[in-house]
Amino acid sequence: MKLLIDIGNTRLKSALWDGGQLRHGPMLAHAATGEAGAPAAAEFWALWKDIPAPEEIWVASVAASALEHELIGSLAARFAATPRFVRSPATACGVRNAYSAPARLGIDRFLGLVAAHAQVAGAAVVAGCGTALTLDAIDGEGRHLGGLIAPAPGLMRSALLERAARLGDLGAAAVVDFADTTAAAVESGTWLAVVALVERFVAKTQARLGTAPALFVCGGGGKRLAALLDSAHRFEPDLVLRGLAVFADGAHA
Repeated sequence: MKLLIDIGNTRLKSALWDGGQLRHGPMLAHAATGEAGAPAAAEFWALWKDIPAPEEIWVASVAASALEHELIGSLAARFAATPRFVRSPATACGVRNAYSAPARLGIDRFLGLVAAHAQVAGAAVVAGCGTALTLDAIDGEGRHLGGLIAPAPGLMRSALLERAARLGDLGAAAVVDFADTTAAAVESGTWLAVVALVERFVAKTQARLGTAPALFVCGGGGKRLAALLDSAHRFEPDLVLRGLAVFADGAHA
């Protein structure tokens, strides 16, 4: 049994992997918890207290090193085991990284591509909507074409509120095509900007490859993004963990 851990910019997700089934484990929000955003050791301890000792521990992290050090200490105390942190390689699991400096590609993006490539035979686009919006394309042979990074709706909204004083406090609002309040205009504008970028990226990928890519949507804001898309898509909130499972199994191949 392997313990898989995905640490994003705002939360930690985990799962147990037995080679056939992904069993969801505990989650922990960490964006504003503890010093420098790192949870206290006691919070990590609570995550693992009911989990049987795994044979291996694999971690995909885009978080600050302070949080990673807290995690390492907690896991060592609980399981007497050292986790393996995965970094983006030039090639693995049939995926070839397009970056000239492969490790600079976020590991969440690389593992999303690994999971998508393992699930479909042809081309794919992975849209991750979290703190940022990330877009990556891959062809049917596992060649990463490259990708884009843009602010997610929450960051766009924060930037607007910081720089436009007269917007004032904005309440919750639905996403509409023609807004008649400032709150709805901001909410709709930020979300539909992301939708437009995703659909343009999918169209450009199709034009380059001559075939329609499968679109995978993941991330904390992925569910809402998926609901707004006109394009056919798959919402897979555990895409990074699934890619980590493929990577962990392939490390022994």
